Amino acid sequence: MESIQASLKKWMRENRSFQTIYSEMKQEILNDPDIQSLLEKHSLSNQAIDRQLMKLYEYHSQNKDCDNCKNGQGCANNVLPGYKPRIEINGQEVHLYYEKCKYTIQQESQQERAKLIKSLHMPKDILGASIQQLDDQDTNRHDAIRAVIAYASQLETGKAPEKGLYFYGPFGVGKTYFLGALANELADHNIASMLIYMPEFVREMKASLGNDSLQEKIEQFKNIPVLMIDDIGAESISAWFRDEILGSILQYRMMERLPVFFSSNYSLSQLEKHLAISSKGDIEELKAGRIIERIKQVSKQVPLFAENRRTE
Repeated sequence: MESIQASLKKWMRENRSFQTIYSEMKQEILNDPDIQSLLEKHSLSNQAIDRQLMKLYEYHSQNKDCDNCKNGQGCANNVLPGYKPRIEINGQEVHLYYEKCKYTIQQESQQERAKLIKSLHMPKDILGASIQQLDDQDTNRHDAIRAVIAYASQLETGKAPEKGLYFYGPFGVGKTYFLGALANELADHNIASMLIYMPEFVREMKASLGNDSLQEKIEQFKNIPVLMIDDIGAESISAWFRDEILGSILQYRMMERLPVFFSSNYSLSQLEKHLAISSKGDIEELKAGRIIERIKQVSKQVPLFAENRRTE
């Protein structure tokens, strides 16, 4: 009884149409400049070529050059989408491997970078901000821009300076955008950050009381390498939130020398007066003063007074 391989060879010899197609395919493969270059370097026998023609065909048929890609999609139709083939010849054996193309590597790098910037109720355009796009046409913004550049110049891979920045000024001057630009600069240095919008932060913490996730969230805000609080002072807060939540987070970060960035319509002296008045109307200047002292330990005041950009 003939083996399957012998039967197949016999069928191929007797079937001219298949032989013609096979010969044409083989010729196409052997005319591939990349394969010709390989065969010039390695003395593969005709028997070895015939035996491993399908490997050579697979290599020939795949996109191998990232320069041929259009919009980074050239490898999408490969056997392994996003991977390009690499061939090695060892003696008479052909070995075919797949490795990530440069676009796959770039995409994965961007995805990993995006994970470094966490946000809580922040606009998408803020998350796309960059230092290079900071508008310096208004001279009133120059001091703030210089402060941002000075901070960025001190960044090291995986490590941020101990003190953040406290941006304060009127509505619409771009304070939140500055925070977003810094968050992206931190990501470029592989430093994780979290941006939180203060009013929603307060509501989030109150809601966490009902599902036992409060302590878990507090620990997250305590331990993130760089914390950014946007619009602090935007609304009245309870004594409980001021002392047990905000105070606890700032105390921990002060002790661990972890930077905090802020944006506010209030200077620190104005914020102290605001925090002294609880949501119930109580006046607690001492406790408010403690919060301000902690803010001073984790950040540096930077005024930002310019034209209201929201009216343009």
